[in-house]
Amino acid sequence: MSLGDGQEGSGGYGGTGQTRTRYPEGGSDVYGGARRGGRSSSRSLVTVVGVIVLLIAAIAFANRGGDDSSSSAQGAGGQPKASSTAPSGTKPVRSTPGVIPTGYAHDAQGAQSAAANYAVALGSTDMFAKTTRDAVLQTVITPSRVAGLEAALDKAYTPEFNETLGLNRDGSTPAGYTFVSRTSPIGTKVTQTSADATTVDVWCGGLLGLAGANSTNPVTSSWFTITMQLEWTSNTWKIVTHSQKEGPSPVPGDDKASSADEMANAVQEFGGFTYAR
Repeated sequence: MSLGDGQEGSGGYGGTGQTRTRYPEGGSDVYGGARRGGRSSSRSLVTVVGVIVLLIAAIAFANRGGDDSSSSAQGAGGQPKASSTAPSGTKPVRSTPGVIPTGYAHDAQGAQSAAANYAVALGSTDMFAKTTRDAVLQTVITPSRVAGLEAALDKAYTPEFNETLGLNRDGSTPAGYTFVSRTSPIGTKVTQTSADATTVDVWCGGLLGLAGANSTNPVTSSWFTITMQLEWTSNTWKIVTHSQKEGPSPVPGDDKASSADEMANAVQEFGGFTYAR
């Protein structure tokens, strides 16, 4: 760091008011030799201009809408463009408490909003009982695929499968326990798009398990990516097909695992979100 204006008894370090003692010229100068010319005022001006430029840039980025094109969200140096995280500036979805959001915009942003909210629904506790599972599928799956997917998931969510999770055979939660199944989207990415068909990847974190003092299936976390092929039908986006793969997964931290009671209370006290691109 350079020094201040070099005047004896004044100036200082970047205008901080700290004094500097001038030593004789030559080897005894602990600052490295000859005095340096006055620079504090110019440095202050550069600092002020730099702050203004950053503020203008921040405002510009904040006001930019999302990118509806199918182009990459990567900017210079591999960093995400501002549009990859900027809100659209318009209300993207109709939401009612306790109901899966519907009514998405007919564009790539609307498809991403739909995919994120559908990921939450497909990863919820509603999927473990047939009545509520069928209701989810009726909402998020395109009509021509609902019956086939209902049949496939009936074979997957069997009474035996429920028992492996610590649930009752009908998918209900045993008394004294709290069943946790939550999916939280981290981000979305459009990989293909056209007027009425869009493919979206949703990167998610998930929680699954049974919180309770004697649970043999404690709540654990996972990371995965869901790929959804969506089509525009009945004035909204619906899933045609979807698949899931592991990761990307971060390195686990050193956080201490919470007790069963803390986890159960957290799930009951902290509500979920409606996601919008």
